[in-house]
Amino acid sequence: MHEIPDREIREALRELKAERVLIQTPEGLKREAQFLADFLEENGIDAIISGEVNYGACDPADREAKMLGCDALIHLGHSYMQLNLEVPTIFVPAFAKVDPLPALEKNLDEIRKLGKRIALVTTAQHIHRLEDIREFLREKGFVALVGEGDSRVSWPGQVLGCNFSAAKVDAEGVLFVGAGYFHPLGVALATGKRTLAVNPYSGDATWMDEEAERLIRKRWAQIAKAMDAQRFGIVVSTKKGQLRLAEARKTLKLLREHGRYARLIAMNHINYASLEGFDFDAYVVVACPRVPIDDAENWRKPVLTPKEVELLLGLREEYEFDEIPGGERKGEEPFGISVKR
Repeated sequence: MHEIPDREIREALRELKAERVLIQTPEGLKREAQFLADFLEENGIDAIISGEVNYGACDPADREAKMLGCDALIHLGHSYMQLNLEVPTIFVPAFAKVDPLPALEKNLDEIRKLGKRIALVTTAQHIHRLEDIREFLREKGFVALVGEGDSRVSWPGQVLGCNFSAAKVDAEGVLFVGAGYFHPLGVALATGKRTLAVNPYSGDATWMDEEAERLIRKRWAQIAKAMDAQRFGIVVSTKKGQLRLAEARKTLKLLREHGRYARLIAMNHINYASLEGFDFDAYVVVACPRVPIDDAENWRKPVLTPKEVELLLGLREEYEFDEIPGGERKGEEPFGISVKR
């Protein structure tokens, strides 16, 4: 289902003179990681597979690779993110083999409901087909716009679970091509525009507008639950790509200025079970925006994002989705693997 350029990876490791590597993978690529480890070992390279949950390019296992005496890290399934890495790291986007055009052809009538001028976005798995998709849409009479995005993304038109800068262009609606729920939902929330998600695997098309409204209602419910909270735990992540200490300190200051008790808590894997022993009425997660949104039902106490704290304190009126911004993007990564020393 995904392209893993094993020979290209092997050559990159030889150039790095790597004798032992750690392979890091998201849940959906574990079998590919195992096949890659077998291939590398057959070629004289000692390969270890990380069994930890991986949340994205924001969560590289370079520290673990160094602890294990590895000369390099292979990070499967995500594109390069600008981070200070402790060992040479090979980012392998793992492009999907599925052809997205039949699903688009099937859903043309739905796509036309977006308007003529549409923003086009996708994830790293389908980014190599973005120009094919754009040309297909042009032939059907659309003006397909591909936003540059900021430095957190590797390519124009790419969206992450925490960054939708590439979707913010002057368009009537947004077309997301890819699988999954959170990316197109985040696009709808971040842009405020009608968003249609077309799944190239199933051929299904899903409008995200009602889902976005439903989620916003749930988030307002979390804010309402936290209205009487006096003691806040502000959770900051120690994952390299999620570390937002300045934002956490800003939230700490705001809460204290409004008469609330607040304390910073640093965690790697953020989950409510590890926080139950603390004496807090509510929590603010200043890390991946997906943590307080995806996992809210698993928290017995209210869990907010930094922007939701501003709503709680009356500092803003309209709901705004939390994102992790990057700086100005300078150039783009080549398709295929990226080797960062």
